Amino acid sequence: METSATKNILGLQLPTDPRWVDLASLSLEAILTDHAWCEQKAATSCISLITRYSARERLVQELSPLVTEEWGHFRLVLAELQKRGLRLGRQRKDVYVNQLMAFEQKGGSEEERFLDRLLIFALIEARSCERFKRLSEGLEDAYLRQFYRRFMDSEAGHYHLFIELATAYIDKDTVRRRWKEWLEYEAGVMESMEVRGDRIH
Repeated sequence: METSATKNILGLQLPTDPRWVDLASLSLEAILTDHAWCEQKAATSCISLITRYSARERLVQELSPLVTEEWGHFRLVLAELQKRGLRLGRQRKDVYVNQLMAFEQKGGSEEERFLDRLLIFALIEARSCERFKRLSEGLEDAYLRQFYRRFMDSEAGHYHLFIELATAYIDKDTVRRRWKEWLEYEAGVMESMEVRGDRIH
């Protein structure tokens, strides 16, 4: 049932391995550190999109407040680390995101490359949402379960926003076809990756 729900809501083809939450609960400093840096990178990535596509008025208007929200999330996670007497560790190489980027159009038209940029952000937000759902349901710490429930809801909204932006600028059938390809590729990435509890992705 959970797998079906994940597919229906987010389109993800492969749910997170249930062991991941147990591993994450044993590595709170690491998982919170990685979460903080994911939020920081989300904010700077939105700034990069605004800078690159400044002529696209709707994109600029929609992503500008998202920058503020993502940076606010970074600060929330940082505060949680400090509250627990934990330290913000160093930013790590994001193997998951790097593998997704390898699937982006390198040639083709500007529109195809633009679409891939939006869809990769949508996919990262969808997977983050699914992971936060796991944490909100599986952690023993009641406060952290609620903490991650809030992030889950936010990531779901972000995922929808990037899909909406794609369909606002590009033919819906083209978006749907490419999104299906991205989902199939991402499932392969997830299947090939080691299950680790020290990272969000």
